[in-house]
Amino acid sequence: RDLTINAIAQTVNGELIDPFNGTSDLQNRVLRHVSPAFAEDPVRILRIARFAARFAPFGFKVAPETNAMMQDMVNNGEVDALVAERVWAELERALGEDRPSLFFEVLRDSGALARLFPEIDRLFGVPQPEKYHPEIDTGVHVMLVLDQSARLTDDTRIRFAALVHDLGKGTTPRKEWPKHIGHEKRSANLTKVLCERLRIPKDYRDIGILVSRYHTHCHRAEELNPGTLLKTLESIDVFRRPERLEQFLLACQAD
Repeated sequence: RDLTINAIAQTVNGELIDPFNGTSDLQNRVLRHVSPAFAEDPVRILRIARFAARFAPFGFKVAPETNAMMQDMVNNGEVDALVAERVWAELERALGEDRPSLFFEVLRDSGALARLFPEIDRLFGVPQPEKYHPEIDTGVHVMLVLDQSARLTDDTRIRFAALVHDLGKGTTPRKEWPKHIGHEKRSANLTKVLCERLRIPKDYRDIGILVSRYHTHCHRAEELNPGTLLKTLESIDVFRRPERLEQFLLACQAD
């Protein structure tokens, strides 16, 4: 098994067989690798990040030595060999957890976020106007939006849209900070690139692109003239697919 907490067996008499002290790590809420063999499969980095998101309500943390090993795997180029399907499978499952932001936090701590999701990694450290975003940092903002979307819906497609809605802010020229004029179109384009690279299903891609492109229209809907409002609704395809409007609005509500 990858982790000590999973490497525990029980005899028919109820006796625990625990060669890696997993019971202690359970009590101390620690996610720790079993052996150096952990480094043989880079998908384990994604799995431990997902476990961190899953067990966040119980206070589990990644052991420092495990994080160090993950950093070495990243620096050695191990994660660069991951195929798109494996990355997406773990990402989709992580989006279904109560605290999906922890998945990205662990990946960022190990350096894997920059390799696997550079569009998300570059958001950290990019400022936004404090008047509208008291957290200022765009990366922090996106993680807050992602966790808020998890409180609002179990639909991982909406959660994905919340994740990608501001990707364009990572490409705003520094001289324009903290404003991000035109970031919506850039966000939509980057979402499309991300989905193509990881072979993300069409239903995720479509709502992700729409929320990226039109979320600010939602926030100022009462200011739009009738023609722009109608064009926006048509672009979201709400007349043929009314359920799309509910998805769109939930993602924007999280924002």
